[in-house]
Amino acid sequence: MRRVNFLATFVLITLLLHVYLAFRLVPDMHLGVGGMRIGLCAVAALYLCLFLGVLGRFIKRRSVADTLTWIGMLALGLFSSLLVLALLRELTLLAVWSAATLLHHPAISAAWRNRSAIGVAFFAVVLTLIGLVNARSRARVVTVDVPIAGLPPALEGFTIAQISDLHVGATIKRNYIDAIVDAVNALEVDLIAVTGDVVDGRVMDLSPHTQPLSRLSARHGSFLVTGNHEYYSGVAEWVVEFRRLGLTVLLNEHVVLEHGQGQLLIAGVTDFSGGNFDPSHRSDPLLALAGAPADIAVKVLLAHQPRSAPAAASAGFTLQISGHTHGGQFLPWNFFVRLQQPFIAGLERLENLWVYTSRGTGYWGPPNRLGAPSEITRLRLTAVPAV
Repeated sequence: MRRVNFLATFVLITLLLHVYLAFRLVPDMHLGVGGMRIGLCAVAALYLCLFLGVLGRFIKRRSVADTLTWIGMLALGLFSSLLVLALLRELTLLAVWSAATLLHHPAISAAWRNRSAIGVAFFAVVLTLIGLVNARSRARVVTVDVPIAGLPPALEGFTIAQISDLHVGATIKRNYIDAIVDAVNALEVDLIAVTGDVVDGRVMDLSPHTQPLSRLSARHGSFLVTGNHEYYSGVAEWVVEFRRLGLTVLLNEHVVLEHGQGQLLIAGVTDFSGGNFDPSHRSDPLLALAGAPADIAVKVLLAHQPRSAPAAASAGFTLQISGHTHGGQFLPWNFFVRLQQPFIAGLERLENLWVYTSRGTGYWGPPNRLGAPSEITRLRLTAVPAV
């Protein structure tokens, strides 16, 4: 019922916003009577496409549901760009009008209103196409050195490949994941970390498309933690499936790895919100260390959300590897991520803890990435040089 109420609210709000776009942009384009009808029909068609995407969630036939979702997500990306640019136009018009009033200049010309309205539509389409290409291109490899004081010599150069937020579902399928796995395996790293939000759907629908994850190969294996979307998709079944694929799922647990003459502890916690779905999945970095040897110098925590960092720092971890934020995914939403998360992207410091937050290897919702490119991350542990 909550899901139906949310979708109904979403449909109503987006309808009102499409009405706003129609009556604030189309008349100022000066298209004539026939052109204005076409413009209004175009806005109505955009809303219809978005609505079809919502409808796809209730279609049982997978191929039809996925097609409708594709249409809806493309429409949502275009709508988002239109809305943001339209609001920026409103602010610009207000600023120009205010300046003109103060300086006793003529009011804003009809030509300027016309060009700005057409510009909003043009650039919204351009940005949507660029975002689509960025999202559908294979994630780039980003190498990040993590300087660690007291790093045992045996762990110098230890490499971890991180993939996060794949969001296998209606628009991300097996071919997309195959390309990611090939790129990760080519790095020949010591360990692979999969930091949650792997799927958006049920095992019975998506298992053929997550199958490539079984090919992930690293010296010490592949480790996975749950993200919030696993809980939306049936976490118990997915944990079983991930383990069947050969991934080590860490649910507030740890493993001690022997690497040459050194040791490294790799731990993982359930998603920050996991306890809201299953009390036994309450995220607990301290519990993830239970029974660990006290003399291990390097303790790495996999935690889907950066919000786990304060508890990880208190527990004594050296490095936390997270995802969830997508780096905001596309403008301007990256400016709002910090309202929920302490870190957005990249390597940052919290007390004695390093926190690396991935921008994500896939995408969620609209196939759109602007200003936040997807990534496969190669983290390399390095010793802090002696002073």
